[in-house]
Amino acid sequence: MKFFLDTANIEEIKRCASFGFLDGVTTNPSLMARENISDQAARIEEICSLTEGPVSAEVIAADTEGMVEEARALADIAPNVAVKIPLTMPGLSATRSLADQGLAVNLTLVFSPLQALLAAKAGAAFVSPFVGRLDDVGMDGMDLVEDIVSIFSNYAFETEVIVASIRSPQHVLRAALIGADICTVPFKVIEQLASHPLTDKGLAAFLADHEKVAAKRPHPNSH
Repeated sequence: MKFFLDTANIEEIKRCASFGFLDGVTTNPSLMARENISDQAARIEEICSLTEGPVSAEVIAADTEGMVEEARALADIAPNVAVKIPLTMPGLSATRSLADQGLAVNLTLVFSPLQALLAAKAGAAFVSPFVGRLDDVGMDGMDLVEDIVSIFSNYAFETEVIVASIRSPQHVLRAALIGADICTVPFKVIEQLASHPLTDKGLAAFLADHEKVAAKRPHPNSH
C-alpha cells in the first residue's frame, strides 16, 4: 500500500520524505487556506519538486469546460500533477476528456460504490472515497472502501483507490487489510502509526538497564 501525505505544509512533506515512504501528496483548497497560501501554483510546484509521486491539485470550477481549462493549467505546473475533480456529472465528463488527453485525474468526494464505478468507467487514474466524513454521519466509511475494492477487482479496473478523510490509525489498518491501493494521511496520523505505548515503555526499560550497567563499570582512569 502506498502512502500519500494529505497536506500543503512543506515541512511536513520534507519530514515524511525523510522517512522513506512518501509516495505522493494530496492537496485541496482547504489545506491551502490552512497554510495561508496566496500563490497556489507556486506551492504546488514546490511540492512536486519534493516527491516523484503524484501530487493532487484541485480545480475550483463547477462546469465541465471550466474544469478542463483549470486542469490543463494545473497539469502544466509539473509532470507529476494529478488533477483533482469532484465526482459530479460535469466532473465525469471532464475526467473523460482529460483522460483521453493522457492526464491523470483523481475523482474526489466519493461517497458511494456506484460513484466509484462511474469514476473508473470515465477513465480516472484515482478515486478518493472519504471515509471520515461517512463516519461523521453514523456510517462505516471503510465499508465503502471494501465495496469499491471488490468492484474494481471484479472488472480489473486500473483506477487506484485512495482512502481519504482518514482520521485514525484504524482507518489505515483496515484499508491495508481490505487491499486499498493508497491511503492519504495527515501527518499527525503518520506519527500515530509509529507510536505504541509498549514501544515507549520497552525503550525506557532498555535505557534504564543500560544506565545501571554503565554506572557499575570502572572509570577508564581509575586504578
